[in-house]
Amino acid sequence: MNKPVITSVEVIKLNLPYKEPFVISLGVIESATNVVVRLHSSDGLTGTGECAPFVTIVGETQETVFAYARQIGKMLKGKDPYALEERLSEIDRAVAGNPTMKSAFDMALYDLLAQRANLPLYKLLGGSNNREITTDMTISIGPPEKVARDALAFKEAGFPAIKVKLGTTTKEDVDRIRAIREAVGKEYHIRIDANQGWDTITAINTLQALAEFNIEHCEEPVPKWNNREMAKVRANSPIPIMADESVFDHHDAFRLASMGACDFFNIKFSKSGGIFNALKINAIAEAAGIKCQVGCMSESRYALTALMHFVLASDNVVHFDMDSSLMLDADPVTGGIQYQGKGKWILEDAPGIGAGFDPDFLKTMESVTV
Repeated sequence: MNKPVITSVEVIKLNLPYKEPFVISLGVIESATNVVVRLHSSDGLTGTGECAPFVTIVGETQETVFAYARQIGKMLKGKDPYALEERLSEIDRAVAGNPTMKSAFDMALYDLLAQRANLPLYKLLGGSNNREITTDMTISIGPPEKVARDALAFKEAGFPAIKVKLGTTTKEDVDRIRAIREAVGKEYHIRIDANQGWDTITAINTLQALAEFNIEHCEEPVPKWNNREMAKVRANSPIPIMADESVFDHHDAFRLASMGACDFFNIKFSKSGGIFNALKINAIAEAAGIKCQVGCMSESRYALTALMHFVLASDNVVHFDMDSSLMLDADPVTGGIQYQGKGKWILEDAPGIGAGFDPDFLKTMESVTV
């Protein structure tokens, strides 16, 4: 019997507008400019992956992903899609860096493998669908009165927590959190994310000034390359520190854990290169006694469905920042996770990732088939 091979590869631009511009310390995001990869196998199955490039964090754009994905597609044609580690190793060697682009192929290969096994991906990964997963909701940088209004609206909508984007000055950031705390009360869960916006002194001063506001944790307070200073911030912070932009892959995770630089890791497929490396990051975290959060860039509900499968197979993941699709003004995804309100996502069992895209919607997008 002939082994299945990849017969063709589709690369599709996926453009989805945000409901309103999203502001962080690294810039303003007005739309999701994602890329979808579809791997067609000779056994009749198709694996789908999606990635969300964010140039100020990963150095990739929709155009670079589109170009490199075509190059990778040519390399993969005629090869066994179910030799997953071999294919991922080839992709990794073919193009340096570019984890976001690689994550789309990683996701598509896992989708194919789980379909071939006739299992939901989480079962293939050894998980079970018995966890209640509720996402926080993110508030972008804005004046105190606006962020307080948004925070109260999300609390009233039933979200169990909010994540607030900070990273400007100590006074401005403290004013934002004070206004939010006054609006939502003392007990509501607030997380903060500076997106590398502070230097060491500002980070320590700001975190100490925020101590009275019962903050759950702070993501990436200082520039991602400054691991030693992040360890110093952690040592002087009353608020637990979460590594995000500084932990792309398992090598970063090992270094940060060995330095005692953080209390949590934030795992995102667009940074890790996909599921394969995300599992490694989580394993290092478990060995070091570090809990994890999963996060997102500007992914649609498709990539969030893949993330849900990872969560269901990773009990060490205890925080969930899976809100990107809720900020988008279009949802072309079929199947997959379904939003139940009050921050809750549910996943019905189906082989593979168990989701897809509306073919009529994809026809309106620029695409190429290799």
